[in-house]
Amino acid sequence: MKNLTGKVALVTGGSRGLGVAIALELAEAGADVVITYSQSAQKAKDVVSKIEALGQRGLAIQSDQGDITASAPLVEQVVKEFGSLDILVNNAALANQGSKIDDPNADTQAWDRMWQVNVLGVISTIRAASKVMNNGGRIISIGTGLATHIGVPGVTEYAATKAAIVGYSKGAARDLGARKITVNVIQPGIMLTDMQAGIEDVPDFLLNMKAIPEAVEIEDVAAAVSFLSGPNANNITGAVLDINGGWTA
Repeated sequence: MKNLTGKVALVTGGSRGLGVAIALELAEAGADVVITYSQSAQKAKDVVSKIEALGQRGLAIQSDQGDITASAPLVEQVVKEFGSLDILVNNAALANQGSKIDDPNADTQAWDRMWQVNVLGVISTIRAASKVMNNGGRIISIGTGLATHIGVPGVTEYAATKAAIVGYSKGAARDLGARKITVNVIQPGIMLTDMQAGIEDVPDFLLNMKAIPEAVEIEDVAAAVSFLSGPNANNITGAVLDINGGWTA
């Protein structure tokens, strides 16, 4: 169903994994889609080709979300190339996990970089986009179920970065509500994407902590993004949607 015809979407981190699925789902719904990438230029080019094969305009822009000064020029380029901005999907993120906060060998520089990308980068992009976004626009950030239910050690810093975005999104929903711009967070559970490089199967002990003991399909998350981007989600804002098989049940 082409319910996003005429809309322009920006998907950060759209050259791999979940970002690709989101970009293509939005294109299938009729949106023109801009993706960002940090290093994988060829992968980004391939995604643009797939967007165009669906009959939509596509564009890939190299941008480092950890550089907060890059957000405004990124949004400006989207508007310059496509004329407007209707949908922002904050998908780009880092997931530095495995070390406890009292681990003397923990890579604290990697943690700091993660805070820069996952929090300050997302916030600066939302700020820039909100200034030019059309009334009735959509802002959707990809979080994690770990933001509201930890369950395991070694994920403190990552979980906290995503929890920060929940709070910011709820505040932004209030700030932008008068313009009918909705702001929401989708919190997926464990997915086998590029972010879990080298992991082919989810350990049974993690699956057994869920009501539905299986990994989350990226297509399910992409479909939720498309729904929240569309006309049937006009009054859904400040919400947190868990897609985690009952991890937080």
